[in-house]
Amino acid sequence: MNESRLLLAALSLIASPAIAGDLDLRIIDSAGRPVGDAVVTVRPAGGVPTGPIRFPWGTTMVQQNIAFAPHVLIVPVGATVKFPNKDKVRHHVYSFSKPARFEIKLFGQDESRSYTFTSAGAVALGCNIHDEMSGFIKVVDTPYATKSNAAGQARINGLATGTAQVTVWHPLLKGKDNEMLINLPIPGSGTVNKSVSLALRAAK
Repeated sequence: MNESRLLLAALSLIASPAIAGDLDLRIIDSAGRPVGDAVVTVRPAGGVPTGPIRFPWGTTMVQQNIAFAPHVLIVPVGATVKFPNKDKVRHHVYSFSKPARFEIKLFGQDESRSYTFTSAGAVALGCNIHDEMSGFIKVVDTPYATKSNAAGQARINGLATGTAQVTVWHPLLKGKDNEMLINLPIPGSGTVNKSVSLALRAAK
């Protein structure tokens, strides 16, 4: 009898739907204008799941029209990023950032190079040939990550209920490591809607 009750209890737990809520942020500046390319990462109550992290947007940063595209790329720790050159001129990619100090020496049109990122953090990229080129790779250790679109919207689904640590990063954000931390309660179902105002430095 006791064994039957235990079995029924276990089956009921398996059949129960996961308790999870969604987060919908609107990222704005101090004047209320939408901010794109702000990276939002979340560590839900109870931590992040184990296992490999994959994002739908891939791990490629193209050099095209004398610019890095996308301007901001999110990749998981351990990802190998490809740097294909689609310009008619050569590029020389480098970074002096603490999470990844490296350089990829001159390579030309339709050539590609790659680099593996092993530490979490923000990596600022430049080109030794073209000073006007800049890009950023945000290396993360959570699968709950996204970046705001041109309208400032950033949404992450399926977060465990409880208080979540939400980090917002932007290359122009004033503050340590260009980040701000917010603790937000996530409900068992439904969506948390919140506007987040960033104090940004003037773009150079």
